[in-house]
Amino acid sequence: MNHSRNSHGSSHTSKENIPLSSRIDALQVQRPKQRTALGVLSENEQRSWSFSQSSQFSKHSSISDSSQFAFLGGPSTSSFDVYVEEACEVVLAASGQEVVSSSYYLEKETAAVQNEDLRLLLEFSSSSCQDASMQSEPDESLISEQALCLSEYAEDIHRHLRESEMRFRPRPGYLEKHPEITDGMRLILVDWLVEVVLEYKLRSETLHLAVNYLDRFLSCTAYVKRGKLQLVGTAALLIAAKYEEIFPPELSEFVYTTDGTYTKKQLVRMEHVFLKVLAFKMAAPTSNQFLHLFMSVHSVCPNTENLALYVAELSLLEIDPFLQYTPSIMAAGAYCLATYTVNKSLWPDPLHTITGYTMDEIVPCLTDLHKLYISAESRPQQAIREKYKSSKYCRVSLIPPPAVLPFL
Repeated sequence: MNHSRNSHGSSHTSKENIPLSSRIDALQVQRPKQRTALGVLSENEQRSWSFSQSSQFSKHSSISDSSQFAFLGGPSTSSFDVYVEEACEVVLAASGQEVVSSSYYLEKETAAVQNEDLRLLLEFSSSSCQDASMQSEPDESLISEQALCLSEYAEDIHRHLRESEMRFRPRPGYLEKHPEITDGMRLILVDWLVEVVLEYKLRSETLHLAVNYLDRFLSCTAYVKRGKLQLVGTAALLIAAKYEEIFPPELSEFVYTTDGTYTKKQLVRMEHVFLKVLAFKMAAPTSNQFLHLFMSVHSVCPNTENLALYVAELSLLEIDPFLQYTPSIMAAGAYCLATYTVNKSLWPDPLHTITGYTMDEIVPCLTDLHKLYISAESRPQQAIREKYKSSKYCRVSLIPPPAVLPFL
């Protein structure tokens, strides 16, 4: 596909003839004037969602057409599509036989995924499939913002979230099992998910859950092809929206965001694999939840609140070093960085009492978040920063970071 047309009728020329290595190198040295997303929103009367004429989202190019994203859909060098690991690591060998080894990650009672599900990421059959994908019953209830505001329950809520967060953590270093996927590809995908969330006016918690699902899925699988990475990310957002939103977008809207790169049938089947790999465990605590809890215990001004949310959202872009921290520590680090930036204060006594965290425990994460905050302006991916330039978020992404932290 050499050309694609956006909703305004303008033509976008693909750069597929540029060598793959050059395009990957260009991502590191060039900052695009305009954010390129994964989905071209071409005119299509069958689409039920109508984007506004002023939307910038409709100007973005697809993962297979854009010079930034073409490497995600490029030819695969691997003879495998995906290895799925659950209670035991179930590996489909080149011979087609299962090789089973012990796993340290998922709970023992999780049933192994069938061989037929292992092939669904690539080998989608022509059999009929319903448009409406399955929706799991959550095994736990997400904490609503209203509940978080009830400070009398804060201690019990915090205890429950802290007990849960260890069971829903991705595995650091999981990309070692995905030779076709790089940190940069994941970063671009998450940046695109931010834009989709903004376009459909989804909640920030939906974004946090989608990234958690994405990382956990990739932690439990291996050899996912780069051409399937956007499909995995779209399925993660689809499930997160079903879980978190009152009125999630229709299945067709998620297909639409990818400019028809994937079909409804492919997305439904990907969702099916996704839910089985995660064993339908979707109630993952996030740093966003912890932040709202912390701010219900010790209230802060709107600037501090939004700055903490901004910093926590920036951390979703990076695997290293932020996957090594629990969501509660991430929230504590974001809270401290925001309060110090705005008010030159750090970790208040009420939060020390309820969490047990000392500044010594928070400092490593706080230091990494500070570095990320400083570098945010110069990064090619600017979706989160643009989001928090809005008056809705007090334009906190325009607040300059502190040059140094007091304990450094």
